[in-house]
This record gives sequence, C-alpha cells and structure tokens, in this order.
Amino acid sequence: MTPQETANACVAQMLKADAASQGMNIEVVDVAPGRATTRMTVTKAMTNGFDICHGGYLFAFGDSTLAFAANTYNEVTVLAAASIDCLRSASLGARLTAVATEQHRGRSSALYDVTITDADGRRIALMHGRCTPLGRALLPVDAG
Repeated sequence: MTPQETANACVAQMLKADAASQGMNIEVVDVAPGRATTRMTVTKAMTNGFDICHGGYLFAFGDSTLAFAANTYNEVTVLAAASIDCLRSASLGARLTAVATEQHRGRSSALYDVTITDADGRRIALMHGRCTPLGRALLPVDAG
C-alpha cells in the first residue's frame, strides 16, 4: 500500500470501533500521513449551562482528530498528554472543523497541533498533544 492508502485504511479501521467519535457524529473529511481534518456540529447534548459548547466536547473533538492523524502509519498510537486553549465559544448548531497536523514524529513520541475553527474560519480552540506509539499494527495482517 502507498502511504496515502495506509492512512485511509487506518482511519477507516479506527472509525469502525470509535464509539466516542461516532457518538459526536464526527466526520472525517480528509486524511494524509500525519494529518487529519474532521467536522462536527454542536448538538444540544454538547452544550453547557450557558448554551455554548462544553469545553470537554471541544477537547474530545480535538483529541479524536489528533488520534486520526497520529494513527495514519499503521502503528497504534495513543494520547499521552494534551492541552487546549479555548479562544471563543461555539454556539448550538455551530459547524466546527478540526485540523490536526504532525509537528514531530520520533520512535517514542510524536507531537501534533490541532486547530478548531467555525464555519466562518474563526479559531475556536488550539490544542497541542503528545502521543506514544504502542508498537503494534492497527490494520489486520491481511490488510497491510
């Protein structure tokens, strides 16, 4: 498989079992080695007492996008640490896009930046995460 085919297959494999991303109706828009773009609409269940998107959902959205980007090399990779800066609120019904981009990939860790924007391109949140590979393949043996 080409690196792009591997990335596509890995994300498809992840989505099959990712109940959290499915529950938030996260849609993978684009994927490439070390990169992923996703979309999500803020639902009533995601809002807090101020009727805006709860920060935990923004974090989960960014985390899912980061996970898709980090797992494009057919090696199971998990989040080890992350931080998020919420820049502005996202209202009920807001259509959000997250782009995760690999900044560094080594043998024992990888670093990713995630930018979450609204439909007007305004930055809603910035996230930075560090991932750790677990040393096992994501795709079944016959797929790779």
